[in-house]
Amino acid sequence: MKLYTYFRSSAAYRVRIALNLKGLDYRSVPVHLVKEGGQHRKPDYLAVNPAGLVPSLETDDGVLLTQSLAIIEYLDETHPSPALLPGGAVDRARIRALAQAVACDIHPVNNLRVLKYLQGTLALSDEQKDDWYRHWVEEGLAAVEAMLLQDRQRGRFCHGDAPTLADCCLIPQVYNARRFECRLEQVPTVMAIVGACEALPAFQAAAPEAQPDAG
Repeated sequence: MKLYTYFRSSAAYRVRIALNLKGLDYRSVPVHLVKEGGQHRKPDYLAVNPAGLVPSLETDDGVLLTQSLAIIEYLDETHPSPALLPGGAVDRARIRALAQAVACDIHPVNNLRVLKYLQGTLALSDEQKDDWYRHWVEEGLAAVEAMLLQDRQRGRFCHGDAPTLADCCLIPQVYNARRFECRLEQVPTVMAIVGACEALPAFQAAAPEAQPDAG
């Protein structure tokens, strides 16, 4: 498989975690979102993903897939062990809800193209842009903390004692929260789960600094 990725993209980071958890071989194809005016805007990459976003995954059969959550669910369906969406319908709905609290509520208002728009078109200062970022991340992670606290299925990880789709989404978001110096002391449950994940080789190998295009 071929993963079109950018080392700092939290969406690509999610897929790297999932691939590693499943022990799947893949080749990274870096798509730099800043250099050359953004390589994701070049015609050759737009032919891969017309939305000009990362990640994209080319399967062993040559099929191109986009959107990180769709890619991870594809991987879970085609390589079922270890399951990233385990259990019954209620369990899977809960895992998806936690994943979407990050991928749909926090990430879209804070991704790179939004931050560039805030600073470029709307002429916000660095301080205003960072305040925007921290506000939505801190509010969103507080909601995730509350969701985790009220659910008895929580274990060492978001759901039980093995990583799931929810953990694949949570860890990249917290990584970026640390970069922007968000306040994380108010989410101790989240941070305990992050610690459990970051102790695993699959998460370590997926981290931005471990990628070939880092630096």
